[in-house]
Amino acid sequence: MFIKLRPRTAAIALAAMAALSLAACTVPATVEPEVTPPDVTLDGLQLVDKTRRGEIYADPGVDWSQYDRILLDPATVSFRKNWERDQNRNQPFQVQAEDMERIKTGLAELFNEVFTEELSANGGYEIVSATGEEVLRITPRIVDLDVYAPDTSTPAQTNQYSESAGRMTLKLELYDSVTGDLIATASDRQEDPRLGYMEWRNRVSNRADAERMLERWATALRERLDTARRQDAAQG
Repeated sequence: MFIKLRPRTAAIALAAMAALSLAACTVPATVEPEVTPPDVTLDGLQLVDKTRRGEIYADPGVDWSQYDRILLDPATVSFRKNWERDQNRNQPFQVQAEDMERIKTGLAELFNEVFTEELSANGGYEIVSATGEEVLRITPRIVDLDVYAPDTSTPAQTNQYSESAGRMTLKLELYDSVTGDLIATASDRQEDPRLGYMEWRNRVSNRADAERMLERWATALRERLDTARRQDAAQG
């Protein structure tokens, strides 16, 4: 199965993938230097959108209307560099390896729940477990996870406070599941809103905040994929 060439390439690709660039709702915690991304990647994907939070690349010949089923790979999760070291600095109860593994596993499972629900129940996409015709494969990675006040497995009751639950970056790779061709990539960073005051954080509240962030990403992705499929179908 080959992807048909279409004249309205950049517009369609942008509509399909702008989900991530539109999802973030807060200003990043730190101002990071502007980095100019290349116009074309080594894979031949073209830059179709760039913001302070990330960028979107896509194959200019993708026909999105052919995809009505989705193979959603398990999400992988990694913490911000030196997160454990920074958390444990001058803290009486240290973050342990099992705490980090629990957080990563829980977030990966939550990602799968949220995206499966949004894409299937609300979007009508069939979620499949194998490659095949008309199957779009999505490989998600959550990176730079920064939990500001983690609920650790300590021997005594401790209270953690912060203005925000934290931040994380989502990176998506989209493939044609039959050919294995990489047809789009997207990256976007979100931060939980800063309240302007300190609030008690625990395992339950951190999960709820993470779920809201994932829901924004999932809803926006589903809406833009729907739009791109309708536009391509109308052209066909």
